[in-house]
Amino acid sequence: MRALVISGGGSKGAFAGGVAQYLIENKKLHYDLFLGTSTGSLLVSHLALNKVDKIKKIYTNVNQKAIFSVCPFTIKRKWGVETIKINHFNVLRNLLRGSKTFGESYNLKKMIKKTITKEEFIELQKSQKDVVITVSNLSLNQIEYKSIKDFDYDEFCEWVWISCNYTPFMTLTKKNGCEYADGGLGSMVPIEEAIKRGATHVDAIILKTEVMQFNRMPSLNAFSLLTNMFAFMLDRIESQNIRIGKFVATNQDAIINFYYTPTVLTTNSLVFNKEKMTQWWQSGFNFAKFKNESVSPLENK
Repeated sequence: MRALVISGGGSKGAFAGGVAQYLIENKKLHYDLFLGTSTGSLLVSHLALNKVDKIKKIYTNVNQKAIFSVCPFTIKRKWGVETIKINHFNVLRNLLRGSKTFGESYNLKKMIKKTITKEEFIELQKSQKDVVITVSNLSLNQIEYKSIKDFDYDEFCEWVWISCNYTPFMTLTKKNGCEYADGGLGSMVPIEEAIKRGATHVDAIILKTEVMQFNRMPSLNAFSLLTNMFAFMLDRIESQNIRIGKFVATNQDAIINFYYTPTVLTTNSLVFNKEKMTQWWQSGFNFAKFKNESVSPLENK
């Protein structure tokens, strides 16, 4: 069984889309299992349907308005670097309305339902492929994996949305008596889960460099400090997931092919820039092509 695993990474998901496009369309790999966390969960359904052009168009045209119904920050460009500052009006208004988060992401929920049709959902459910989404159950302090086989259309779309909700900047969802948030808070790269579900070959797209190549910009305000802290924690979680995945693979005789980003794409994955994301998609495709075509025939066997 072959699995495609895509990590979380916000706007950097465009790079993952490019890598996946090469693997599916050019290398002609067939996947039985698709697992995604956060931004990865937005990609996997369309990739399982082989509708790469459709998801590419969506990813390379998305912007802040498509994600946030209440955006908690403003974007400033200084010294060639995009930084965020708190949008005091939006945050205060949201908190006064009783929200537990600084911003809301209901526009993303609407976009998910617009891009995944009921017909496509039914096609996937009836197929032999499995699509699995990662979410974090904050109430029970555990990670949960939601298969497309187990839910109806509306429920599955909601799980995809929940997997992407990077709290406290995006919506915190209460479902079945529990509070749920971004799957990346517990499992950024669900390699272990792929192997548990029977995968013997895993292609894992990791939306960060293999070796840390930069020092973060100094925090300019409380909001940027908070994003830096979350980025630090998610990096640690991701590294731990990869180590565990390698350990499990060794014990189960599974093979993992890693696709890391060759360079640092962005230091703030909450910023969605059409031009950059278009470049990242092409960069992902080119990188996967180089990685596969530079391998000697003996290594491919």
